[in-house]
Amino acid sequence: MCFNCGCGITDDNMGKPDMTGASLTDKSFEEMAKAWNMTVEEAQKEVYKVLKKKLDKNA
Repeated sequence: MCFNCGCGITDDNMGKPDMTGASLTDKSFEEMAKAWNMTVEEAQKEVYKVLKKKLDKNA
């Protein structure tokens, strides 16, 4: 969930495994990558690029 709350524990869903989309974890990236036939690193890089673009635009 650290991708959401900043805890730094990227594989911890903070006890909310049944709340789809409530916690962005390493497993989320694994599932996204598999669904899109990408590596986890590729999926993370693409998400990073989009977020950086949005954040830079709003700065």
